[in-house]
Amino acid sequence: TGSFQDAGVIQRAYNLNFPLHVVPPSSAQCPAWSAFSVSSPAVVLETAEDRPDAVVVRLYEAHGSTVVAWLQTSLPIKEAMLCDLLERPVAQGHLLLEQQGLRLPFTPFHVISVFLILKQ
Repeated sequence: TGSFQDAGVIQRAYNLNFPLHVVPPSSAQCPAWSAFSVSSPAVVLETAEDRPDAVVVRLYEAHGSTVVAWLQTSLPIKEAMLCDLLERPVAQGHLLLEQQGLRLPFTPFHVISVFLILKQ
């Protein structure tokens, strides 16, 4: 019942098509850890591509809404900037690293790519 947004169709589709794979732990205890989180259920973190000393993260708005989402990461970020789909920096694309993370404004079905330079 309700809309596809209310029913969580997008998250359930990702769970079906990309199931979580469990890796048996080593003998040492490891705390739970997540590299990224997004504050809005309307925004999907589609991919994160690893590069030497950097990560490119691609997100999109999936509900057809206008929303501001916060991208948070546990990675040590030195600098963040918007980039195009070919991963080239865009003019005026520098992002402010705030305590809540990176503030990303989305319009309906908008794709945003973020280039994250890691601290060494």
